[in-house]
Amino acid sequence: MSFLFIADVSSIGVSYMASVALISESGSWKDLKVHVEDIKKTHLRELMADPGRCQSMMVEFDDILLDYSRQCATLETVNKLFKLAEDACLKEKINRMFSGERINSTENRSVLHVALRAQRDAVICSDRKNVVPDVWGVLDKLKEFSERVRNGSWVGATGKELKDVIAIGIGGSFLGPLFVHTALQTDPEANQYAKGRQLRFLANVDPIDVARNITGLNPETTLVVVVSKTFTTAETMLNARTLRAWIIDALGPSAVAKHMVAVSTNLPLVEKFGIDPNNAFAFWDWVGGRYSVCSAVGVLPLSLQYGFAVVEKFLKGAQSIDQHFFSAPLEKNIPVILGLLSIWNVSFLGYPARAILPYSQALEKFAPHIQQVSMESNGKGVSIDGFPLPFESGEIDFGEPGTNGQHSFYQLIHQGRVIPCDFIGVIKSQQPVYLKDEIVNNHDELMSNFFAQPDALAYGKTAEQLQKENLPQHLISHKTFTGNRPSLSILLPSLNAYNIGQLLAIYEHRVAVQGFIWGINSFDQWGVELGKSLATQVRKQLHASRVKGEPVEGFNFSTKTMLSKYLKATSDVPADPHTLLPKI
Repeated sequence: MSFLFIADVSSIGVSYMASVALISESGSWKDLKVHVEDIKKTHLRELMADPGRCQSMMVEFDDILLDYSRQCATLETVNKLFKLAEDACLKEKINRMFSGERINSTENRSVLHVALRAQRDAVICSDRKNVVPDVWGVLDKLKEFSERVRNGSWVGATGKELKDVIAIGIGGSFLGPLFVHTALQTDPEANQYAKGRQLRFLANVDPIDVARNITGLNPETTLVVVVSKTFTTAETMLNARTLRAWIIDALGPSAVAKHMVAVSTNLPLVEKFGIDPNNAFAFWDWVGGRYSVCSAVGVLPLSLQYGFAVVEKFLKGAQSIDQHFFSAPLEKNIPVILGLLSIWNVSFLGYPARAILPYSQALEKFAPHIQQVSMESNGKGVSIDGFPLPFESGEIDFGEPGTNGQHSFYQLIHQGRVIPCDFIGVIKSQQPVYLKDEIVNNHDELMSNFFAQPDALAYGKTAEQLQKENLPQHLISHKTFTGNRPSLSILLPSLNAYNIGQLLAIYEHRVAVQGFIWGINSFDQWGVELGKSLATQVRKQLHASRVKGEPVEGFNFSTKTMLSKYLKATSDVPADPHTLLPKI
C-alpha cells in the first residue's frame, strides 16, 4: 500500500487555521475545563479497578501495544478529547500536511518529512510537483556512494579504505542520527554490518568535542560528512574548517576532496570549501532540521556505518507509522491518542513536564532527540496567526533509560512533583544474557521494573498500609506514596531497524498532533534566532579586542564585566595564531 496525495494546495500559501479563533474558545475546550474538576476528585486506584475501562485504553498496531489506562482520565475524558480534535479540525490538518500545503506559514513551506520515507511509487506533492522521485534520486545516490566506500572502491588520498566517519552537524543534524546510531549499535544485524567501522558525531563548537572526535583516528582512514543545508551554520562550519585543517595538516590540500563530503543544498559554497559538488547530497526546505533524520542528514552517515539495506528497514518502519497516522481512525491512532493525552496533561491537568523512560539502554539517546523535536516544535507562546495563547502549551521533556533513572530522579516522580511518564519497553532484548542459577535473566530483571514502576506511580502506598506493616509512626509520612501519578506504556516487539523507525515516527507525529490542537506552528523555530544574533555581536567584540585592542563597548554592565574578565584572563591568546589542533 502506498500514499497517493494529489490534492496539492501549496501554491496558495495560506495558513491551515480556518479562522483566527483560538481552540480555547471552543465548546469542547470549555467542556474539558469543567470536566477536569471531576477528574481531580478521582484516583487511579479507583479507575484501574475497572477492567473494561483498562481494556478500552489499549491500542495495538503492528505488534506495538499502547496502554494508556494509567492516565488520569475516564472513557468520558477520552471521548471529550476526540471531540476537541474534531473542533480543532485535526484530521483536516493531517491531510493538509500530507498533501503538501504550506502549513509552516511563517516560513511559507510545506512540511513533508513523510516524503523522505515514502515508497518509490508514492505521489506526495509540494508546489504541485511530486517530490518522491527526487527523494529516491538522492536515496539511490546515497546507496551507491555508501556502498563504494564500504566495499573499498572509494578510498582516501593515500589509497587506504575509509573505515571511520565523523559527521559534523548540530541540532537536528546531530541528535536524530545519533539516536538511531546508538540504537542500532547493539542490534545483531546492524552490528554485523558495522564490524571494523566507526561513526562519530561532532556537534559542539567547544574544541573539546573536536579533541574527543579525532582522538585515536587516522586522517588517512577518515571520511568527514559536513551537514549544513545552507553551508553557513556557524558552529558546523567552524568545526568543518577545523577538521579540514586536520586533514590538510596530515595529507595536504588535495586530500580534502577525497576525505570530505557534504549534505547541503548550497553547491557553490560546498565547492568553494573544497568539496566536490558531485559529493554533495541534497535535502529540501520542506524538511525541518529536527525532522531530517530520514533524509541524507541521517541516511548518509548511518548507511556508511551499517549499510543502506539496514537503513532502508529503518525508513520502512517510519513509513508504516506514517500510513497508520494518516489512515487509522482517531480512536485507534497511536500518535493521535498520545498527542491528545499530552494536551490533557499540559493544558488541563497543569502538568508541564514529561519523562521519557525507555527500558532499553539502546534508546539512551532517544529522550535527547525527542526533547528537541518536542520543545523546539511546540515551545511557542502565540498561535499560528500570531495571537498570544491564553493557555500553556509545550512540554518540558527529559528522560533516562530504566533502570538508571530509577536511581536518579524517580524519587521526585514518586514523591515530589507530578510528572506524566512514558514507559517504553521491548519484548525481545537485542543482546540477551542468561546465567545459570539466577531467578530471572537480565532482560527479565529489567522488564520487572518496566512493569512495576507504572503501578507504583498509579497506586502509591497509603498510611494505612504502612501502619499494618508496623512501620514506626515517625516514618509513615516519609514512606507514604500518594499515587495517582499518570503514565502510559509502549511495548515494542523488538528493537531492530524497523522498530526504531516506528518509534521515531510515533513521536514525530505525536508532536504534530499537539501543535495542530493548540493551533500553533510546530514547524518553525524563531526562538533560536535571538541568541545567535547577539552571539554575532559578541564575536565581533572579541575579534576587535584581541586584534585591535579595542575596549568592550555596547553591552550592559553585567555582560561588559564578564567579557572584560574573560579577555583579561585569556590575554595570552595570540591575535594572529598559527593553526593549532587538539592533541590527546
